[in-house]
Amino acid sequence: MHSAVAPDASLVLVGKADVSAEDVIAVARGNARVEIGPDALAEMAGARARIDALAAEPRPVYGVSTGFGALAVRHISPELRAQLQRSLVRSHAAGMGPVVEREVVRALMFLRMKTLASGRTGVRPLVAQTMAAILNAGITPVVREFGSLGCSGDLAPLSHCALVLMGEGEAYGPAGELRLAGELLEQAGIEPVELLEKEGLALINGTDGMLGMLVMALADLSRLFTTADITAAMSLEALLGSDKVLAPELHGPIRPHPGQALSAANMLAVLQGSGLTGHHQDDAPRVQDAYSIRCAPQVAGAGRDTLAHAQLVASRELAASVDNPVVLPDGRVESNGNFHGAPVAYVLDFLAIAAADLGSISERRTDRLLDKARSHGLPAFLADDPGVDSGLMIAQYTQAALVSENKRLAVPASVDSIPSSAMQEDHVSMGWSAARKLRQAVDNLGRILAVELTAAARALEIRTDNGSGPTAPATAAAVAAARAAGVGGPGRDRFLSPDLEAAAALVASGELVHAVEQVTGPLA
Repeated sequence: MHSAVAPDASLVLVGKADVSAEDVIAVARGNARVEIGPDALAEMAGARARIDALAAEPRPVYGVSTGFGALAVRHISPELRAQLQRSLVRSHAAGMGPVVEREVVRALMFLRMKTLASGRTGVRPLVAQTMAAILNAGITPVVREFGSLGCSGDLAPLSHCALVLMGEGEAYGPAGELRLAGELLEQAGIEPVELLEKEGLALINGTDGMLGMLVMALADLSRLFTTADITAAMSLEALLGSDKVLAPELHGPIRPHPGQALSAANMLAVLQGSGLTGHHQDDAPRVQDAYSIRCAPQVAGAGRDTLAHAQLVASRELAASVDNPVVLPDGRVESNGNFHGAPVAYVLDFLAIAAADLGSISERRTDRLLDKARSHGLPAFLADDPGVDSGLMIAQYTQAALVSENKRLAVPASVDSIPSSAMQEDHVSMGWSAARKLRQAVDNLGRILAVELTAAARALEIRTDNGSGPTAPATAAAVAAARAAGVGGPGRDRFLSPDLEAAAALVASGELVHAVEQVTGPLA
């Protein structure tokens, strides 16, 4: 979970302009170094001057000279304000449960730093620069699973990160060692920050955790939707199905859902040159293929369109500067509700639904490949000697268990709300929870598709071994990639778990898509 930082990490420059999803992934997963540009530093300094002026006024200003949440009615005297910021961070670092993944914490910190650099939060440049130094040193704060309700920001997760800026709490070092944060900062030559007015609040008041997880899920799902088109094409071919249903004129022109047309085009490209498709009128005539085959582009396409909508929401949130109060360009400091995570929470839940359904249709294709009564000439469970050998029977059980789990994870979190802070924060988004369960759903989906890949590859080899006809060059490349990765082919029963894990690793790495694209050219 907490690997060492790559020595050749690239550089991401953060200025006043928006950062991209690719920037987030480069920092979170690629250990890219971050640097704050001079335009952002100047903007931050200007906004900080406005906060300093408000701090000197006798009237109370929320977040500058008052308490927080339900305690905002108290005016805090100047000599207590540094203590107020420390107390805020310490008390809000109240997470519990398992440690959150390193990539999630790095994404969270980077996105919060991006907002600080916008100049809309009113913190000193020093605060953002210290956060950048911590990221660059490979220091990862310990963030716990539970503690965010997705409103007033991801409070507890961000507070655990802010605590490390203060030189307190626990963190993982660049080699993955768990140590006191103060020791790691000292070792890296980083001076802890003494927080001034508003700075503690600005460090914890954002949707950065749920947004970071959304950005990474979008990248993963983009790869998995292409993978699903490949495995669906392999299953169609292995079942001697018809590729006529993939013709372009049946999609965009008469049902103009963009994702559907893209998935159909992918499948048609993968099946180009197959000698197995179109035999549905042979020994056991079929007028039409089953829905799990014939409707694959429609289901995967709906998921692709959901993905496109989520990407739009993510791009808007990446362009946002979420804080409360916020320093406007004209110098006004205004309270707002932009920290509410509803826009992000909804699409996180939408994606979990799409992932569950894509896994469900994949499992139905796998089951059809294994059922002698429906597989059009394939042996029962693709076994070498059915009865003596069980073949891939239990692989489908594993796949079904993952599908069932994803159905549970598809229950939306964002429909729930638990009031907090003495009813001041009386409606929350639960976006962090939506993000956490989506991560699990995405991981499960990769494994579900890996089982279909294993079954379809074995079925195709059985077809070619018995002389049914040549496979498409692209599906042959997929089978070859699976075999090179350690996924075994037809034969007597053997210890199956390593084969399935090898298939899952092939899917997760993107190497399956890469192998097929060497034949087809780029797929959508």
